[in-house]
Amino acid sequence: MSGIRLDDVTKRYPNGVRAVDDVTLDIADGEFMVLVGPSGCGKTTLLRSIAGLEDVTAGTIWIGDTDVTEKTPQQRDIAMVFQNYALYPHMTVADNLAYGLKLRRMPKGERDARVRDIAGKLGLDELLGRKPSALSGGQRQRVAMGRAIVREPKAFLMDEPLSNLDAKLRVSMRAELARLHERLGVTTVYVTHDQVEAMTLGERVAVMRDGVLQQVDTPQNLFNRPRNLFVAAFIGSPAMNLIEAKIDGGRVRFAGIDLPLPGGSPLAGQERRVILGLRPSDFEHAAGADPDWPRIRVKPDVVEQLGSETLLIFGVDAPPVMADAVRAAAEAYSDDDGRLFAGEERAMFTASVDGKRPLGSGEVELAVDFTALHCFDPETGDALAVRRDAQPVA
Repeated sequence: MSGIRLDDVTKRYPNGVRAVDDVTLDIADGEFMVLVGPSGCGKTTLLRSIAGLEDVTAGTIWIGDTDVTEKTPQQRDIAMVFQNYALYPHMTVADNLAYGLKLRRMPKGERDARVRDIAGKLGLDELLGRKPSALSGGQRQRVAMGRAIVREPKAFLMDEPLSNLDAKLRVSMRAELARLHERLGVTTVYVTHDQVEAMTLGERVAVMRDGVLQQVDTPQNLFNRPRNLFVAAFIGSPAMNLIEAKIDGGRVRFAGIDLPLPGGSPLAGQERRVILGLRPSDFEHAAGADPDWPRIRVKPDVVEQLGSETLLIFGVDAPPVMADAVRAAAEAYSDDDGRLFAGEERAMFTASVDGKRPLGSGEVELAVDFTALHCFDPETGDALAVRRDAQPVA
């Protein structure tokens, strides 16, 4: 096993487009790293560059202690799993699993033993004699995974391997992938456009936009401490509520709503415009919330009862944030429902509250966790330190 290091990697095409722009990234030995971002952000190009399928314009790529920038894909000792699985249709599952080992001239006895071992780990024992046409989508995906694993490569590179599966099967296969990585401990780089998939699988997640790394961090830190407006709007489902607001002393005000800043906030005492962010999960039913949290009364336009949670969608008397970073994040959602831009005149907020509490008709009183506020510079989109323990972006 080996870690992967990218130093100032750039990929520029002849037409001048920079698909990957000066990316530096250190992936630890055995780490599960997810590359996530909108379509066209450069994540697949970066993955293909690591694999040697794309030549980089500048920078170096290291696998372990070896500079592989000029090496062929065969010399890099990595295994790729693609979106379409790329199984050989005329071969059985056993032959598909063994094909790479056969090319390496591994003795048949050792080859068969390794195939049986991997088939057992992936639950393919009963399917070894079948051909791909007789398998379900999930079974084909496991065979593609097994073909990569059986080679015992230095690293796995996965390009949207679950995107062809239905929603229920994707959830189960995500769990399967997580268990498999925990068992094998092989360095894995995983590309997806689905931020939910990224958050559930990645030990760390690298968020990309227009070929540039926006933030590399744990899923929790991406959610709780986004570095900029794009990461804030992209990470989280439902998406973060964003609104233009004004800091005035120790308060933040927008659309007739007045919230306190957290105690000791570096923004206290300032007077400035900001873009305010509130996660849907930072709202609660007023009756069961911390008595120190401020209350607001809202009239929901839509109530979505999902069992364990209820989503309240309501308008606020201020225009929606139309920054380029927010538009890019909204367009990237695989399940985009258009809420960020539901109205031209009024911004639409989403609150996620306890689904067990009954809702009356008409207005609902909500409590707001003011300690979880996010503020961003309207000009640069960079995050501003709201709490004492938070540091502003350099």
